[in-house]
Amino acid sequence: MLDAARELFETKGFDATTVREIASLAAVSVGSVFTTFSSKSDILSQVMADRLDALYAELDRLVPHLRGTTPDRLQSIFAIHYAFETRRTRLFLAHIAAAYNWTLSPSSRPYGRNQRLRLVIRDCLTDGIARGDVDPAADLEVIVDALMASYAWTYRLAAWEDADAEAMGKVMDRHIGLIASGFRPPAPANR
Repeated sequence: MLDAARELFETKGFDATTVREIASLAAVSVGSVFTTFSSKSDILSQVMADRLDALYAELDRLVPHLRGTTPDRLQSIFAIHYAFETRRTRLFLAHIAAAYNWTLSPSSRPYGRNQRLRLVIRDCLTDGIARGDVDPAADLEVIVDALMASYAWTYRLAAWEDADAEAMGKVMDRHIGLIASGFRPPAPANR
């Protein structure tokens, strides 16, 4: 069922896919779908959760070895994300689009409700405080929100211009630079 849903979400998009089509492609009844999932958005949430497990395992392995400043490490984290998600760009676009569906059930986990990415970013920023390149007074939640929004926004380039991971990464690098200018510690006062 999840394989059928993944294929349809990627080829038709979230909104255009029906539960009936998922059931048909999976060769199960519509009732069987609803025995397992309460909504189409919950199906998408599970498809993405299963898929993202591999990404976060990779990040868990790589992030402790990233070098450079906090902006450098954030750029690397997002580059890894782009490389992973552009393997199935349309599926990720469906995941982002579902975040703006106001009828989602509370159990759905569209883009933005995934606490795992937020935690990876927050941990990088917290480490930056310890390293001295992030202001301890910075509002980390606002920074995480800005980075998450920027990341999702760059996918418009994939949707509109068929941009690849490298092109989106370059745009994100500039966004990170701008955001980082707001979280760097203040320069010491000249006496």
